[in-house]
Amino acid sequence: MEVRAKKALGQHFLTDQKVARAIVDALHGGLPTLEVGPGMGVLTQYLLQREDVDLKLVEIDSESVEYLLTHFQGMQGRLMEADFLTLKLEKIFPENFAVIGNFPYNISSQIFFKVLDHKDRIPEVVGMVQKEVAERIAEKPGTKTYGILSVLLQAWYDIEYLFTVGSGCFAPPPKVESAVIRLTRNSRTSLGCDEALFKTVVKTAFGQRRKMMRNPLKPLATAKAAREGWSADQLAEFLSRPVFSQRPEQLSVEDFIALTLLLT
Repeated sequence: MEVRAKKALGQHFLTDQKVARAIVDALHGGLPTLEVGPGMGVLTQYLLQREDVDLKLVEIDSESVEYLLTHFQGMQGRLMEADFLTLKLEKIFPENFAVIGNFPYNISSQIFFKVLDHKDRIPEVVGMVQKEVAERIAEKPGTKTYGILSVLLQAWYDIEYLFTVGSGCFAPPPKVESAVIRLTRNSRTSLGCDEALFKTVVKTAFGQRRKMMRNPLKPLATAKAAREGWSADQLAEFLSRPVFSQRPEQLSVEDFIALTLLLT
């Protein structure tokens, strides 16, 4: 039995065994681990060999689920047929756990946003994604690829771009290169500002990334002015601060935290 790769699910099955082993070896281990989208089990086979990994798997594709149940012993109780994006992770893992997978291209960003929602219980992520996404996540301020995911993930995780994977390592081969990254939870316990507002500031700023910050953030500044009872001149003076003359890709995580405090 072979599993047919489904375009709607963003499936490209990794076939290179050396790459598969390298991905699994990149996981530090020692924690219960969730493999997202195991497909035909190319990572699963090596994860099951690791005594320091208590493995569970989530797979949305019923054909892949059938394949895994047929070809791997002990899948009952480990394998869940479900959508990772809607999975109630706190019910499956009462304590900390790691995440690993060859993430489908079409939901890779959503996977990382879900990781952020559970950042205090996911100390490590090893994932293969589209190279462009990996570069964006790992990028530093001052570049065109630095963006929303860069800031939000780097606020809570140390990011390592581990290695690039060519399209020939997959079936069917994707039209782009892939890359493997590792996220390790940093020591930050609090941003020191309103976290919801921080996310709003970051997303709003990058919504018009080619413009200076005063343009996209003016509504947030205006809301602050209303709360504070400022005059139009006071609002104009506030927006004349140097930070509002910068573009979002110029700001570090710490800069965005300071900007959030300014807009609070």
